[in-house]
Amino acid sequence: MMLYELDLRPSDLAAVMREFWRDRVVPPEVRTFADALVRGTAEKIAQLDATIEANAAHWSLARIAPVERNVLRLAAYELLFRDDIPERVAINEGIELAKLYGSEESGAFVNGILDQIRLRLHARARTPA
Repeated sequence: MMLYELDLRPSDLAAVMREFWRDRVVPPEVRTFADALVRGTAEKIAQLDATIEANAAHWSLARIAPVERNVLRLAAYELLFRDDIPERVAINEGIELAKLYGSEESGAFVNGILDQIRLRLHARARTPA
């Protein structure tokens, strides 16, 4: 929700985070983890957007609905920058978020793009330097 809000109403990340957590009670470790994901995604947004566009055949980032766009950003961040999150978990959670908050086709759409990102990561890892 924080990434979605920042996408639709660009503003100060710290203010958005404070507002989001104001009335929510969660264990400290949950908040710390969520905040790290949001901050990391926001910091790497240009690289994430380029990666998403490169793997979304016939789709510009502007054509992707805001819910799917931000789910893709978060999951791509996890795939590219978080070694502590297994690929399968990042992709499955992205799909579930897209199904929950997006349209009927969102899960399949997000799955297709995330799988392409995953495949390119593996291809890059196998390519000799």
